[in-house]
Amino acid sequence: MNEVIHKVKPDNLTMSSREIADVVSSRHDSVKRAIERLAAKGVIELPPMVEIPTSTKPTSEYRIGKRDSYVVVAQLSPEFTAKLVDRWQELEAQAAPQIPTTLSGALRLAADQAEQIERQQKAIEAAQPAIRFLDKFVESKSTKSLREVAKVLGVKERQFIAQLEDDGILFRQSGNLLPIAHYHHKGYFEVKTGEANGHAYQQTRFTPDGITWIAKRFGLTTQEVA
Repeated sequence: MNEVIHKVKPDNLTMSSREIADVVSSRHDSVKRAIERLAAKGVIELPPMVEIPTSTKPTSEYRIGKRDSYVVVAQLSPEFTAKLVDRWQELEAQAAPQIPTTLSGALRLAADQAEQIERQQKAIEAAQPAIRFLDKFVESKSTKSLREVAKVLGVKERQFIAQLEDDGILFRQSGNLLPIAHYHHKGYFEVKTGEANGHAYQQTRFTPDGITWIAKRFGLTTQEVA
C-alpha cells in the first residue's frame, strides 16, 4: 500500500502574547510589559507586534517564537511551563497534520513526536540560564564593581580590565579607571566618588543595564554564571 503522510514544517509558528496570557492566567498588558522588559535586557529579541481589529477599538499583541515564549513564561509563572508545552504541541499539530496510512508510517510519527517533546524539553533547559542570570544580576537595583562583574563572567579581573581598556570602554586618569563618556551616558556605568585616608578617589561600577550589556558583548548572557 502506498504510504501518504502530509507534513508542513512549522518553522515559522508564533504564539500571541494574548495566548501566553491565557496560558499563565495573567493580564495581557502584564505579559506585554514582561516581553518588553526582557527584550530591553537583551534576554530575548523584541518580537513583532500586530494590530487586531475588535468591535470597539483595535488592540495590539506580540507574536513570539517558541524559545522566547519559554523564557517569558519561565519569568512570569514557571509552574505553567508544562501548559505552554501542551499549547505548542496543539499549534504544531494544527500546522503540520500527519496522517500515516501504514504501520511503518504510524511508528515513524510516534518517533517524530518523541523527538519533538525532547526538543521542547531542551528549549526549556536552554532558557533557564538566561532566567537565572536575569534574576540574580540584572533585576538587582545595585551596581557592581569591576571585580564583581569579572567574577560573574568567569574571567580574571586583570584580564577583564585590560580588555575593557583595549576596547576603548575604560581609560585611566590620575590612577583611576573611568568609563568613556559614550558608555557612561548610555547608563552602563556609575562613577562613585569618596575619600579615604585624606585622598579623594573615584570608583567605576557597572549598572544592571551595564552588566547585561557587557555579558552579551562577551557572549555570556545565556551561559551559566556563578
